[in-house]
Amino acid sequence: MRLIARSLLLAALAAAPLASALPAAAETVLRRGIGAAPDTVDPGKAELHPSSIVIYDLYEGLLTPGADGTPRPGAAEKWDISADGRTYTFHLRADGKWSDGKPVVAGDFVTAWRHLAAPATASPYGYFVWVIQNGAEVSSGKLPPEKLGVEAVDDRTLKVVLKEPAAYFLGQLSHQSMSPIRLDRKDGQPISNGAYQLVEMIPQTHYKLTRNPYYYDNAAVKIDTVYHNVTENLETELKRFRAGELDITYTLPVTQAEWARRQAADAYVPTPTYSTFYLAFNLRHEPWKSNPKLRAALTLAIDREVLTEKVLNGDMLPAYSFTPPGNVGGYEPPRPDWAALTQAQRDEMAKKLLAEAGYGPGGNTLPTVEVLHSTSENSRRVMVAVAAMWRQKLGVQTNLNNQEFRVVASIGNQKSYKDVISYGWIGDFPDPINFLKLLRGDVAQQNLSDYRNPAYDALLDKANASLDPAERMTMLAEAERMYQADFPIVPLYHNNRRRMVSPKVQGWRPVPLDQLPTRWLDVKR
Repeated sequence: MRLIARSLLLAALAAAPLASALPAAAETVLRRGIGAAPDTVDPGKAELHPSSIVIYDLYEGLLTPGADGTPRPGAAEKWDISADGRTYTFHLRADGKWSDGKPVVAGDFVTAWRHLAAPATASPYGYFVWVIQNGAEVSSGKLPPEKLGVEAVDDRTLKVVLKEPAAYFLGQLSHQSMSPIRLDRKDGQPISNGAYQLVEMIPQTHYKLTRNPYYYDNAAVKIDTVYHNVTENLETELKRFRAGELDITYTLPVTQAEWARRQAADAYVPTPTYSTFYLAFNLRHEPWKSNPKLRAALTLAIDREVLTEKVLNGDMLPAYSFTPPGNVGGYEPPRPDWAALTQAQRDEMAKKLLAEAGYGPGGNTLPTVEVLHSTSENSRRVMVAVAAMWRQKLGVQTNLNNQEFRVVASIGNQKSYKDVISYGWIGDFPDPINFLKLLRGDVAQQNLSDYRNPAYDALLDKANASLDPAERMTMLAEAERMYQADFPIVPLYHNNRRRMVSPKVQGWRPVPLDQLPTRWLDVKR
C-alpha cells in the first residue's frame, strides 16, 4: 500500500513540469433533451424512444446507426450470407471491447439474444428473434433458449440461422434490442460496448455518460460527456433550451412551432420521421370487440386535415395507413377506399355506420368512451380535438385520462386500458414489416389493440418467406388492406419531430428513424 502510494507520488512529481507547461484540454459537453423518462436502459427490455436515445450511446450491435441514420458495420466488421438467404455469418472486429476492457466476443450476442427470447425476460421486443430458427418456440417457452439458432463458432465468429429468408434482418440488427449484453453487469451500472459508459443516473432528472476509453473508435469521438436530460413538460424543456441549459431538445410544444420557424430559424430542425400516431381500440372489451361498424364510425369521423393543419400547426402528414408513406424499402402503403371521400362524405358514412352498429338517434346510447393518452401537451391537444369531433358529429362523449408516457406504454402492453389508447410508433428499421408485425395476434405486448386475424398473420409469414422483393411488397400491401377493413386501429398522423438544436452543435442532421448517436456529433468550443 505505501509502496504504491509512493510510486504514484513520484510519478506525479516527475510529470508536474510537463503538465504545467501544457494547457489542459477543455472538456466537450453535450446536453440532450430526451423528453419523458426512459422505462429502462437495458437494451433487451427497453421500449420507449427516450430510452433508445441513451441506449444507442451505450451499446453497439452487429450493425449500428451511422452518421446519416442508416445501419453500418458496428461490432461486426463484415458478414457473409448463404445463397438461400437463411444463414448469416458475422465476423466481429478484433478491437471491440467492453467498457471494462474485456473483449466483445460472439458469445456475448448469443447470451443477449437468448435473454431477449426467454419468456422470463418479458421483453416487448421478444418477437425480434422469431425470424431466427426456433425463435418463436423459444419465446413461447416450447423450447429452451439454447435451441435458438445462433452459435458462437469462435470468439470472433457468430453464426445465425433463420427459419426463412428475411430481407429486413440486417436492418433489424441495428436495433437496440439486438445489442450484446454481459450478465455479470451490475444493476444500475451497465457494462457497455458503445462509445459511452454510464457514470450517473438520477431518475426523472438525467443520465450522465462519459467516453468509453476502450471503444474501438474512441479517437474519433468528439464529445467527452453527454447529459441526457429528462423533461416531461415540453414548455419547460424549451425554456431550458432558451436559457442555455440544453443544446438539443426532444421536441417542441405545438404552440411554439410558428415562433421557432420565424424567430429561431437558425436552431429549428424539423425531422419528418418514419412514424405514425394512432388510436387503438381494446378488442378484449365490448363494445369494441364485436362491433367493427362502431370502430369504423369513430375512425371516419376524425378530420385528419384539421388535426395536422390547425391543431398541430402544420408540418404533419394526415395518416390513412399504419405504415408511413414515402416508398421506404420499395413499399408504398395502400389507402382505404374511404380516404378518397371528402370529410363531409366521411361524416355522413360515420353516422350511418354508427346507426348500423346500434347506437345514436333511435338506438342505444354509447357509454362514455375513455381515452388513455400521455401527459404531453401535444397529445392532449390532439385528443381534445378528436373528442370534440366525436361529440359534435356522432354525439359520443369521452373521458380523457392522461398518464406519464411510460405508464401509458405499460398499460397498453398489458391491454388493461378500458376503451381507447393514444400512442405513437416510430420505425425501428426501414421496412414496412416493422409496423405490420404490431398487429399480429401472436405479438403479446406491442399489439395494443389485441387484434387477431389468422389470415393476416399467415399472409405476413408468406410475404417474409418470399425471395422476390416485389412479390413480398405486394403481399404486405394485401395484408395492410386486410387490417384496414377490420378497423382495429385509427391512424391519425405521421409525425414531423420539431426540435431545437443549438448552432454550436456540429454534425446534427434529421434522420427518418430519429436516431443519431452522440458519437457523430461535436460542439463548437
